[in-house]
Amino acid sequence: MAFSRSSSVSFFTFLLFAVFINPAISSRVSSFITLPVAVDEFLLSFTASYCESWRLSVETNNAGPSEVVPSKCVRSLETYYNQGQFDNDYSIVATYTLAYAKTVKIGGDGKDAWVFDIDETLLSNLEYYAAHGYGSEPYNSKAFNEWVLKGTAPGFDASLKLFKDLKQLGFTIILLTGRDEGQRAITEKNLQDAGLGVDCFCACDLGLLILTHWGEEDQGKAAAKYKSEQRSRMVKKGYKLHGNTGDQWSDLQGFALADRSFKVPNPMYYIG
Repeated sequence: MAFSRSSSVSFFTFLLFAVFINPAISSRVSSFITLPVAVDEFLLSFTASYCESWRLSVETNNAGPSEVVPSKCVRSLETYYNQGQFDNDYSIVATYTLAYAKTVKIGGDGKDAWVFDIDETLLSNLEYYAAHGYGSEPYNSKAFNEWVLKGTAPGFDASLKLFKDLKQLGFTIILLTGRDEGQRAITEKNLQDAGLGVDCFCACDLGLLILTHWGEEDQGKAAAKYKSEQRSRMVKKGYKLHGNTGDQWSDLQGFALADRSFKVPNPMYYIG
């Protein structure tokens, strides 16, 4: 017999009360074989519900800065990524993005631009994060950099299609990432291997693959400030930023904003 949430709580509370006041019942409590199953199902259901609500709060930027994913939500994220819901969510965002992009009148001068982040936007680091608790472990820059230097991050199906569709519509693509300038070569190769070839986003000497220069003028800057400054530079060069796609709110907020911004899902980590 299935238990509703309210009936499970009521039954559980009654049983505990009965055990505490009646030693005879306490001595026979082990005979209630079905109780652990019912309670376990209730707790699992409650945790799953909590984690769904937590993920919504993260995606809508209501949760604010967080260091790690709650440990009780690791299983929920594993299910989210591995059973298709993440792919569905990303595909819906990409569909709305392309629908908007088709309404933009392209001038044909190469200055109609669309900004993309890279990590968790064009390239997936899920293999790395799955091996590190889906974001439930504190960020380890050394370990993550070692992963980046492998250059094996795959692209997302939805982002690859969106990227190519935007190019076909005539947008100039600007890749704006927090990756270090020293990772340029491996990043270019990784993008090319993932189907996002160098020839698709223009030559790097045009400044359209923008990486950070940590240790120089960008040292210590918040991501939102850094990316805002870089977008401002592109605007001053004459680019019209019609759209911006990223997995972090810091990719999309600040100043020198695009006409429309589209956030793709990423509940595994937060960058302010």
